[in-house]
Amino acid sequence: MQAQVRPVVSSSFKPAWWLKHAHLQTIFAKYLSPRKKQKTVAEIFTLPDGDELELNWMQPSKEAANAPMVVILHGLAGNIHSHYIQGILAQCRALHWPAVLMHFRGCNGKPNKLPRAYHSGDTADVATVLHEITQRFPGRKLVAVGYSLGANVLLKYCGENNGQNMLSAAVAVCPPLDLSACASRINQGSSRIYQRYLLSRLKRSTLLKLKQFPDFPIPLTPRKVRRLSSIEQFDELYTAPIHGFLNAQDYYQKASAKAFLQHIDIPTLIIHSSDDPFLSDAVIPSADEIPPSVHYELTSGGGHVGFVSGSVFKPAFWLNQRIPEFIRSQLAL
Repeated sequence: MQAQVRPVVSSSFKPAWWLKHAHLQTIFAKYLSPRKKQKTVAEIFTLPDGDELELNWMQPSKEAANAPMVVILHGLAGNIHSHYIQGILAQCRALHWPAVLMHFRGCNGKPNKLPRAYHSGDTADVATVLHEITQRFPGRKLVAVGYSLGANVLLKYCGENNGQNMLSAAVAVCPPLDLSACASRINQGSSRIYQRYLLSRLKRSTLLKLKQFPDFPIPLTPRKVRRLSSIEQFDELYTAPIHGFLNAQDYYQKASAKAFLQHIDIPTLIIHSSDDPFLSDAVIPSADEIPPSVHYELTSGGGHVGFVSGSVFKPAFWLNQRIPEFIRSQLAL
């Protein structure tokens, strides 16, 4: 992406001089994951339709006064082991903030119970989980942090729930606000490296589903799955029809969070990188798409959920400072 004249909050992020390239930022960030995996308590949570997803709860040994509950949403094919998830969990523990990761359906390493899975606009499960948390922790302030696909879901949820949002603040990191444009972008040039990686994981989980459900509700076969060569093809043949959309473009149009931004009424931070290899200029919102409640931050580099700063000997994952900083400022912590 190229930075354009848009309403942008000045960013404190400065890419590490030795990691200027977007791909280096994107790939190296995973090696900044805490060496010690964060201890969480797993819970299998039953959804209204009988399906299940996994919640991973992190409770610090000592809780800070007025600490919010941080609800975390991962990206496409992400899970508890993703570097950015481990990073934010470690930061929450250091701050003595309780946190919970919501795995999207089937993302916890075990197949979910229905032929359907999850998608970029699937806000119903988020709403169900947030409602459950408010019931278990009455009076507790909830904030949410979403990454990539999870960031798009989070923003769409916030836009849909103007006036009745269960969250007090939200942070969206690298959201693909225009899904059609992003599907095209990741199918171009060197970005196809990431597409191959993500698609291989999606194909693997879908092939397992076909074995799990011999009478699959849509005309999908193992041969068709193996021949898929792009995310858009996958969405056309599986994501869209299994979730009730006409086709991939219908899904992209209805699930993209960009159209929902103007309805967000809680303090929200959106972070995009100007060189994100997953996204295109189409994700950058215009002035009339950003309400006063939304803080939009476009950094000069950082890749996709990279944002590595610091020296060779002391690199830092900038997001782990910026996210709590924003939450603290909005909740007056």
